[in-house]
Amino acid sequence: MASKLSTTKRAMRIRKQIKKVANGRPRLSVHRSSKHIYAQIIDDAQGHTLAAASTLEADLKGSLKTGADSAAAAAVGKLVAERAVKAGVTEVVFDRGAYIYHGRVKALADAAREGGLSF
Repeated sequence: MASKLSTTKRAMRIRKQIKKVANGRPRLSVHRSSKHIYAQIIDDAQGHTLAAASTLEADLKGSLKTGADSAAAAAVGKLVAERAVKAGVTEVVFDRGAYIYHGRVKALADAAREGGLSF
């Protein structure tokens, strides 16, 4: 298992690369824990969160079997995309953090694309 230092360094390295290519677009940041998944769209220029969703929300929590599977990640991706489009955001850059683009992270990204976000 990777140490805390290496995952933090990996996340910062990826975030630095994302900010180079962002061109003013907000970023879709993903956090994955062992029980839940969280996504938020952040405007780095102003330091504000424009839209957010997670498996801890009451409307999702009741309909999901667990917050730690691909179906839950897809539901969060669709919900965050819906909220972003409502807030006027359609183009983002994807920030996977220190996580590999596979499994729950990929399911969230695919559902966000289906929901109307382009990245």
